[in-house]
Amino acid sequence: MKELRIIFMGTPEFAVEILKQLIDHGKHVVGVITAPDKPAGRGRKLKGSAVKEFALEHGLELLQPTNLKDETFLEELKALEANLHIVVAFRMLPKVVWDMPEYGTFNLHASLLPQYRGAAPINWAIINGETKTGVTTFFIDEKIDTGAMILKEELEIAENETAGSLHDRLMMLGAKVVLETVCLIEKGKTEAIEQEVIEDLKKAPKLTPENTRINWDESIQVIDRKIRGLDPYPVAWSVLVDKGQELKVKIYKGEAFEVEHSESPGTLKIGKNELRIAASNGYLNILELQLPGKRKMDARSLLNGYQFSENAFMM
Repeated sequence: MKELRIIFMGTPEFAVEILKQLIDHGKHVVGVITAPDKPAGRGRKLKGSAVKEFALEHGLELLQPTNLKDETFLEELKALEANLHIVVAFRMLPKVVWDMPEYGTFNLHASLLPQYRGAAPINWAIINGETKTGVTTFFIDEKIDTGAMILKEELEIAENETAGSLHDRLMMLGAKVVLETVCLIEKGKTEAIEQEVIEDLKKAPKLTPENTRINWDESIQVIDRKIRGLDPYPVAWSVLVDKGQELKVKIYKGEAFEVEHSESPGTLKIGKNELRIAASNGYLNILELQLPGKRKMDARSLLNGYQFSENAFMM
């Protein structure tokens, strides 16, 4: 067995569970690298990442570089004398970092590579209507998510899966696969496989205001997948045109109904306790939404306190 000295690199909650499992299983984590603190909340106070909070609670050596090529940081990294780097939801590394350890640097990606390379694989798998996804560990190289694969494991996507529920299930599966990968490296039994070249590659680009907006001209199935694929973050949105104003509305949850109708897409159907929006081939029954400056609420609560004009619509 090889004596591994591990540096773990990660930032969000997804990475915390993997780091926790490494610690719980007695792996020697000699350092943790995470993002610098960022302003958060209404007061815009500096807040550390989820990984930072975990590292501090467990007395782990912590580095928060702003520049991964900075000479001071690189010297601190070398001083930790790690022989394996593990990356989970961090950022692109320069070669000087990923090429440093004796046994390489491997990454955990929340998709079945080579499909869904990119920043948001969990969201796009649901948005695109996939029935399965999974996790892959691979050795990092010069490009993004293209390195030789070590382990891969599949997971079924449930019928009404949200990004939040899939995130949690992939996080637990990822922790298992990372541990298995570490054990293979310890035993010197890794047989990394080059990623195959596929013409029909599906990508997982960063989520932006442009690609998270609902298009009511699309089918109700496409709209439903977008809402679930962006729940709980960053949340699908639309524009409510009402009383001469355009309001950005976040739509957290809805029920999709496929039915023929003659309404224009975006038309509002308002009942006593119900709010429906027409799509091309059905309606979305709104379950949870948020108006600007307001808290998230269900449709009944909204209708109790907000009066829609007769010609209000979504666009």
